[in-house]
Amino acid sequence: MSSVRIGAAGAHFGRDIQRSIAKVESIISDARHRGVGLLVLPDATLGGYLGDLRNPDLQSLPPSVRLDGAELQQLQSAARDMVVCLGLTEENDASGRHNTAVCISGDGILGVHRKVHQPLGESEVYVAGRTFEAFDTPIGRMGMMIDYDKTFPEAARSLALDGAVVLACLSAWPASTTDRASRLPNDRQSRLFDIYDAARAAENQVILVSSNQTGITGGLRFLGQAKVVSPGGEVLARTDSKGGLAVVELDIPAEIGRSRRLLRHLEERVVESYRDTASAHFHEISEETLQ
Repeated sequence: MSSVRIGAAGAHFGRDIQRSIAKVESIISDARHRGVGLLVLPDATLGGYLGDLRNPDLQSLPPSVRLDGAELQQLQSAARDMVVCLGLTEENDASGRHNTAVCISGDGILGVHRKVHQPLGESEVYVAGRTFEAFDTPIGRMGMMIDYDKTFPEAARSLALDGAVVLACLSAWPASTTDRASRLPNDRQSRLFDIYDAARAAENQVILVSSNQTGITGGLRFLGQAKVVSPGGEVLARTDSKGGLAVVELDIPAEIGRSRRLLRHLEERVVESYRDTASAHFHEISEETLQ
């Protein structure tokens, strides 16, 4: 495939899974009408996200689904030849509940990622994932992250080293809860969300597709700002804080090749000069130093 239309969705999803499935089917239909071959939906597409990150209400959690359940099978049928990434709360008999991203098509599940990095009280609700692994799809080799994962450069770098040329980052990323801005574009989390998207794409010379929830769940107000970012860190298409679909057509091999024609970040690493981040421990900075 020489070129593909990529769609990044900003949308709100709540607790009603059947309503969420109907909404996903509608977005897929609209995306197909626009010629989209890769569609990335937000984290917690099926069942919504938490309403409070600091103190999650354990009596009102997002409903969970199984990866082999009827819900995903219905969406696989809707996807047909389209590659679709979406988020859900996974019920897994062996390991418990996970905040999970799945990549599907009419052929079934192409890839699975369980969120590794957990902010604040999320660990009270979900069991953390352990790995970042790329996988093959009809539009090229991909990797997935879930919102807070992209804060850590090692996550995207691991996927790029595993051959991913497209990174899908599915988010339920809220505005700041401690320093609220009157307008979402001025919120400090809005700025960080955009910085991480551009940096992860540029430092790995990959295409990054960033989706996000919109609207309000409990005490969290989500940013939206879905976008597609080039391997040079340029935002090629984006939505605002409301629902929408950012669409751009790209020749993925050509975009990656152009970015890596002279400078090849992954090949030009000087690994013997870096601390082994897998085994290194953080050295706490003293209060005196911070003053």
